[in-house]
Amino acid sequence: MSTVFDFAAIEACLVEAALDPTRWDEAMERAAKATGSFGALLFDVQGHLPMLPRTRSVARAFDAYVSGGWIERDERFRLVPFLRARGVATDEDLLTSDEVARHPYFQEFLAPCGLRWCALVKIAAGDTFWSLSLQRSVEQGPFSPRELQHLVAFSHRAGSVAALATMLGLARAEAALDAFSASGMAAVMIGKDGTVLAMNGVAESLQARGLIVKGRHLATTDKGATERLNRALQTLLRDQSSVTSAPPVALPRPQGAPLIAYPVRLPHVSYNSLAPCQVIIILVDPDMQRQPPEFHLQTTFHLTGAEARLASMMLTGEPLESVAHRCRISYQTARNELKAVFAKTGTHRQAELVSLLTRLLPKLSDGRPHDETPI
Repeated sequence: MSTVFDFAAIEACLVEAALDPTRWDEAMERAAKATGSFGALLFDVQGHLPMLPRTRSVARAFDAYVSGGWIERDERFRLVPFLRARGVATDEDLLTSDEVARHPYFQEFLAPCGLRWCALVKIAAGDTFWSLSLQRSVEQGPFSPRELQHLVAFSHRAGSVAALATMLGLARAEAALDAFSASGMAAVMIGKDGTVLAMNGVAESLQARGLIVKGRHLATTDKGATERLNRALQTLLRDQSSVTSAPPVALPRPQGAPLIAYPVRLPHVSYNSLAPCQVIIILVDPDMQRQPPEFHLQTTFHLTGAEARLASMMLTGEPLESVAHRCRISYQTARNELKAVFAKTGTHRQAELVSLLTRLLPKLSDGRPHDETPI
């Protein structure tokens, strides 16, 4: 294999991806091409999450990696000490040829995908520790000692990319928290390990009204509710599909109605497993909520404007035909919008939707003006 790597092209593409997270897969394509590799992936060493930037060439192998559970028992994570110390690591740092020939990871997972050789390249800065995984096929052969030396040099200069991407990722998440603050909504930033990274001022004020943060985790006095919230977070963290929200979770507190937690993934904030913020939890205090505008429904459930309008009108209990007429849309359009509302709110029938929104927006249809306090 050639030992002339176009590191300038790789670095430029990584910087572009840090600025525009939609380009991470493109950066992996450039890295694979520039290093003569079959494919490339970028892992966060400190979090085994599945939404990894990767080349199209490893799509089949990656599906097997996740569906076969190899992501939880990846033999190459044992190379992390070598990677941390030297900047580059290969399987040969850990295993002999005979061991590779007998090891299930190589024979049951990699071999059927036509893969064998790998070079891991450290891209790290501060607490951010990534591994650029360059994959070569059986036919391509291993990286030469000279190629590995070049990759070590690249590792030294690539750390700035990790720092830039982390800084911008946090900035995007903080901007989202500010946006929720502007609409009067409590929001909590959750990291890749499920811990609280930050919360906006509205969420902080809820700590005086029963919100608990214990060991950097959101919690409640009800153990079952805390477990349900943690399961909802893990569902989002470990799902590599287009799912952007989990069903709401009620968080009981000593006084008042339970807080309602809505875990969501915002595409521009939680763009892949490299993003420092993986989930944002929107918190609603039913005791404080008063006839919010449809914008709140849009923000909480990721509804479109039309879907939010339909959802709010469904609270009257009218049949869908009547709501469609009032919205001046066809019945079929209304059905399609209602299906989208069900999917995004985790409900399945109109009665469930009305029950959920009534708990969330208890004064939405009681006829009081927005700022009137009940006697």
